[in-house]
Amino acid sequence: MTNSYLFLIPISLVLGGAGLAAFFWCLKTNQYEDLEGAAERILFDDPEKQDSL
Repeated sequence: MTNSYLFLIPISLVLGGAGLAAFFWCLKTNQYEDLEGAAERILFDDPEKQDSL
């Protein structure tokens, strides 16, 4: 039982750190800047795509 903890705890810390680093990278590169724009773009047709159909 103790051997599994010695294996699982470092892995969970590394994965948690990677998730935290990815979150801070998203904040730094303004990935969460325009939340309403993406939600509204899905409602409107893209005129360039309709010409190719």
